Amino acid sequence: MKRSRPTWLSASLVFLALLVSCSSQPPAPIEQKSYVESRTASTELSSSRVAGRHKSASYRVVTGDTLYSIAWRFGLDPRQLAFWNSLSDPNRIFVGQSLRLIGPAKSDISKRATTAPTNQARKPRTVETAVVKNRNTTKQLPPNFVVRGQLKWRWPADGKVVPAVSASGSRGLEIKGQRGQPIKAAEAGDVVYGGNGLRGYGQLLIIKHNEEFLSAYAHNEKLLVTEGQRVKSGQEIALMGDSDATEVMLHFEIRKGGTAVEPLQYLPQR
Repeated sequence: MKRSRPTWLSASLVFLALLVSCSSQPPAPIEQKSYVESRTASTELSSSRVAGRHKSASYRVVTGDTLYSIAWRFGLDPRQLAFWNSLSDPNRIFVGQSLRLIGPAKSDISKRATTAPTNQARKPRTVETAVVKNRNTTKQLPPNFVVRGQLKWRWPADGKVVPAVSASGSRGLEIKGQRGQPIKAAEAGDVVYGGNGLRGYGQLLIIKHNEEFLSAYAHNEKLLVTEGQRVKSGQEIALMGDSDATEVMLHFEIRKGGTAVEPLQYLPQR
């Protein structure tokens, strides 16, 4: 028995050495991959939250988009969006086009403002200098749109009215009624979007009333007007439904300069 003790001790030492060697090896590659994927998922989630606050730098146009629906999605003023992307015609955007959702950096504007006088100083003729000044001003400042006349808002539907917040977090009204009930234009204007491309709104219509005001009519069962069509105040534009909603209703919003406003401040008292 005494002679077998060294053999037992040697075997134990070999086992311990193998155990230490195994424990010092780095984790298997699949564990590293899992860690990378979790970090990537976290980054993507963070990016999506930023995009939800319309801080994303750009947006790629998809089928069914209009400039107004994109502006509505990100809570932007359509005029500002058109200006940032040098769109002379807001009705001309194409699938795959990348639109910037934020304005130029202040440093870029300052740089252009400081370099402009230097270039102008090299031009001796007053007429040419004036032209350069006007051109630079147009690039730096949004177009100055004039609101013509006062809008006379009317209720878009009859029913029980409940203040509500949309899927995008915008203020609005829920008007609960019957399926197939007519929805009417709250004011005259042009239909700038009609479709179901904005999540949370279902079948949606957006009407442009002037250069400042838009109105939206969501969760419709059927749209009765099309994009580009001119509608009158009180004209039937859709039928009430529950598309992308839990019950039959009209979700109604008014936006001024891209910002949601309280509809009850504009609609007549009942």
